[in-house]
Amino acid sequence: MVRRNDGRRAALVDAAIEVLAREGARGLTFRAVDTEAGVPTGTASNYFASRDDLLTQAGGRVYERLTPGEEEIERQRVAKPDKETYAGLMREVIGRVSGFRTGYLALLELRLEATRRPELRAVLTERVREDLAANLAYHESSGLPGDATAVKLLYLAFNWLIVEQLTLPDVLSEDERERLVTAAVERVVEG
Repeated sequence: MVRRNDGRRAALVDAAIEVLAREGARGLTFRAVDTEAGVPTGTASNYFASRDDLLTQAGGRVYERLTPGEEEIERQRVAKPDKETYAGLMREVIGRVSGFRTGYLALLELRLEATRRPELRAVLTERVREDLAANLAYHESSGLPGDATAVKLLYLAFNWLIVEQLTLPDVLSEDERERLVTAAVERVVEG
């Protein structure tokens, strides 16, 4: 029987994210999650039907934690829709994602694991499509310059910039990354 204490379940999923980021998908076991969460051995197996269930829920939880708050969304909504605002928005997104380092590293592990697990691939594919669709809808309603192709190009470019920043932070300096964000927005938006 799978248990329903939502607070405990969230803590276990958050622990799974930490294990994924530190140990990789192969290190993700119920025992490792129990240890990370500081709960008795066997607790995670009472909350998740399988390891696949835990992997899938970890992927969903990363996206939940990366979603901007209403205040941030409203601040962007009322900002002037120009290239400078666009570049600022991209910096905020990169900062928010990079600020949840273990979450993003766990998500990279999940993406690799999804190449071997069709159910996880389906869940992550749907989640990324929803995220991209939400970004496109926000962009369209915001009046920011550029079209859907610009949004997708920036999405792809900045995802790799984040990977670089989190995995090999000495390749580009912080100043270089800042200049690249500005240059990417200007070049992509202007076409």
